[in-house]
Amino acid sequence: MTRRFIDLSITLDNDVVSDPPFMRPKITYETHQETVKELQHFFPGVTAEQTPGGEGFAAAEWVTLTTHNGTHLDAPYHFSPTMDGGERAITIDEVPLDWCFRPGVKLDFRAFPDGYVVTAADVEAELNRIGHELQPLDIVLVNTAAGKALGRPDFVNVGCGMGYEATMYLTTRGVRVTGTDAWSWDAPFSYTAEKVKQTGDTSLIWEGHKAGRDIGYCHLEKLHNLEALPAHGFTVSCFPHKIKGASAGWTRAVAIFED
Repeated sequence: MTRRFIDLSITLDNDVVSDPPFMRPKITYETHQETVKELQHFFPGVTAEQTPGGEGFAAAEWVTLTTHNGTHLDAPYHFSPTMDGGERAITIDEVPLDWCFRPGVKLDFRAFPDGYVVTAADVEAELNRIGHELQPLDIVLVNTAAGKALGRPDFVNVGCGMGYEATMYLTTRGVRVTGTDAWSWDAPFSYTAEKVKQTGDTSLIWEGHKAGRDIGYCHLEKLHNLEALPAHGFTVSCFPHKIKGASAGWTRAVAIFED
């Protein structure tokens, strides 16, 4: 038996659009020669020329980002202060690791137009199409049109989103981790804003996220390469970075196959 991996994570990059302008990550790169000052903090008087190969100290990077940059796992606390009908919502450092290494299921919603809000009936139809019966703690990944739009200026406005009913369809069946290759689990804000303007119904804002108030769950955002996955038959690993009291944590999400 052989094991193979498919990387489901985007790369943090200064030049690839993956967030709105106000929240894009910033990476400052330091070469070996540029960290001689740090070298001298530990070894006073030692110059770059005196180091092995005359290379200086060590390359390093300074990264400025939010916990929601890159491929990340949102904790229930991100959606609301409470979950499960009034209990304190857990933060990312409290998410059970058992939720984060589980069989994966892919729902292919690439054909839905940008801004479409997926319903429970849509989820059920797709599960029937792929012949999969959800099991508790399955990790459900949603492949949208946004998967091929990473880096485009309009990336945050591409893809369908998961509505309240669709999210509850999953969580009432024991799903606790979901994911999308779009910027958000919900439909892009540009489309939701227009609906709110027309109807005055503010409950439409982040309706998929807010389902976590009723049943606590996590979701992965800005996944990548979901097109390479079959509908099922793989394991997802998505352990989040452990950040005290945080609403999310970065993850190197991976699909694992045992062939």
